[in-house]
Amino acid sequence: MTTLRPGRAADRGMSRSSLYRATAAGKFERIARGLYRPADAPPADWDWLEAASRRADATICLTSALAYHDLTDAIPDALDIAIPRGSRVPASEGAIRWHLFARETFAIGRAQIEIPGSAEIIGIYSPQRSIVDAFRLRGEFGYELGRDALRAWLRQGGKPSELMDLATRIPRSKGPLLQALELLA
Repeated sequence: MTTLRPGRAADRGMSRSSLYRATAAGKFERIARGLYRPADAPPADWDWLEAASRRADATICLTSALAYHDLTDAIPDALDIAIPRGSRVPASEGAIRWHLFARETFAIGRAQIEIPGSAEIIGIYSPQRSIVDAFRLRGEFGYELGRDALRAWLRQGGKPSELMDLATRIPRSKGPLLQALELLA
């Protein structure tokens, strides 16, 4: 099921007011400001849906991406979403932490996945990119996040050369990552 905005209600043969009446009657759920989905839709993560509907280029990053890839035991208190630097950060009601990433490196390691329980898609960074970003932003998230994710990734059979190739393309990450790899070797 896809999400529905009041301005697009006509696509489903409804007016805005009929959408609001259907919501009051329990046929639709309001999941965020200006965002609805059918009440009988399968369960889905509302924060993921809100992020994907607010920005087409929304990309799950950092702790949230590491948790998705099973590379950290940390449970994020908010969904980490990257958007290109210079973009307007959307207003949101959900537990979403917006991050601005450099436009030149934004697409590196980015893929798209379907949001479980929905037909919507959202971007997500690869495990390698997420680890590199954790080292790059270690001052904000702590050195432990990257180190623990790196250990988990190496246990899963990850190759250090893949990380170093990526780290050479993303500023401020090669040195700390190389240092951590040397300590773990």
